[in-house]
Amino acid sequence: MSLETAIFAGGCFWCMVKPFDTYPGIEKVESGYTGGHVVNPTYEQVKAGGTGHTEAVRITFNPNVVSYAELVEIYWQQTDPTDAFGQFQDRGDNYRPVIFVKDDEQRRVATESKAALVASGRYHGEIVTQIEAAQPFYVAEAYHQDFYKKNPERFAQEEADRAAYQAQQTE
Repeated sequence: MSLETAIFAGGCFWCMVKPFDTYPGIEKVESGYTGGHVVNPTYEQVKAGGTGHTEAVRITFNPNVVSYAELVEIYWQQTDPTDAFGQFQDRGDNYRPVIFVKDDEQRRVATESKAALVASGRYHGEIVTQIEAAQPFYVAEAYHQDFYKKNPERFAQEEADRAAYQAQQTE
């Protein structure tokens, strides 16, 4: 079996894990940092700003079970693609929405999917989610991994806040 990876940023990585983690064909979802200029950044460095990193998830998946195109569709459902400076209550460049692509095929799929989202008229504002070349991905500290499993009450509140915000954007 040949596994592939996908990297998505859409606000706090805590909220980006569960939607992918529970999907058939997903082997692993890791919270981490990408897109910056500091090697092996810490959460505190990224949170403080200045490293250029974005919180993201790296998904290892079996393409015979779930396609990259399906993952991109799941991604759109988790983000506000009209907000370039954060996601929901998470504000700042380190929370920006980005699809990080590893090759020309992922770029094609992501670009076509974004164009379809624009054409759908689902969102009131301009779709500003960036599609960028994948850069080194640094796995976040252990306490950030599987946050929704380790902190179910706090995660439930984060998820509810995010859903309410997203509903307002598409009404």
